[in-house]
Order: sequence, then structure tokens, then C-alpha cells
Amino acid sequence: MKFCSTCGAPVEVRVPPGDDRPRHVCSGCGEVHYVNPRVVVGSVCAWEERLLLCRRAIEPRRGLWTLPAGFLEQGETTAEGARREAWEEARARIDVRDVLAVYDLPHISQVQVFFRAPLLAPDVEAGPESLEVGLFAWDAVPWDDLAFPTVRWALRHYHATRDQPRLTPDVRTAPRP
Repeated sequence: MKFCSTCGAPVEVRVPPGDDRPRHVCSGCGEVHYVNPRVVVGSVCAWEERLLLCRRAIEPRRGLWTLPAGFLEQGETTAEGARREAWEEARARIDVRDVLAVYDLPHISQVQVFFRAPLLAPDVEAGPESLEVGLFAWDAVPWDDLAFPTVRWALRHYHATRDQPRLTPDVRTAPRP
């Protein structure tokens, strides 16, 4: 950040009074601009033991498979964001149920929240951020072509807990590279 989004004056990085870490502070109006982690929301969606995956049409990791997921928008709940992402990426209608997993990724300043969310119907198709979508049996999941480690973690936790009515979420912090 070089300029204040409030008044347009240059910002400097310094520790503001009462704080304990460097922040972007406006040299003109004094506004402190906090940079916080971004929240990603998504779902493991199933239809009759088959799992919904989307082949990414955008970077990062274009061409690899992922769960329907993306950044939470302003004013959305995590469940609303998960429903929107499933629709945008796979034209999927889902029933967002319980939290499946929460993954902290401090090295990229993200928190990822995945839900268990059955499909309401099996008819899915690629949205603008997907090259293709598919419903995969467990033994047909393209494990070597998954876009992110968190996709693998969420799929494995889903599979291990798929028959449990009360779910204990998988909560972990990704190791720093």
C-alpha cells in the first residue's frame, strides 16, 4: 500500500500508538490501514457417494481439480459464501450442513472453512471459473491433480466421517514452507 484509501496521502509503515506491530499509517489523516487474513469458504458436495470437483479455469493452479470454494464476500455468512461458490463454479445447488474443516494458512494469510454440503440435484455444469466439473467416486478422485493440499485434507476428512451424524471438524494449521 502506497497511498491512503481515505484521503490519498502517502502511507508509511510504523507502529501506531497503542499497537504492537507495524501497520500502514496515513501520513495525512492518520488512518491506520489493517491488513487481515482472507477467508476462503467451500464445500465437499456429494451425490450418492460421488464427490463434486471442479477443474480450475483460473490461476493459481489452472487446470487442476479443486472443491467449489473461494473468497468470502463482504456481508456474507460463511454458509452463504459456500452456496454462492458452489453455484458460481459448478452451477450446483447445495444444502450447507455442518463445518467439516477449518484450515489456518498463515504463510498466505488465509483461513479456509469447508462445509459438508450434499448436492440437492446431480445436474452440475462448469461455471465461469471452471474448465469442467464432475462427480467422482472415491477411487476415481484425481489425487495427483488436486490443486491444493487443503482439498486433499478436506476430502479425506469427509470420507473418514461421512457416516457420522455428529461431526468433529478437522482443524489444523498448514506448515510454513
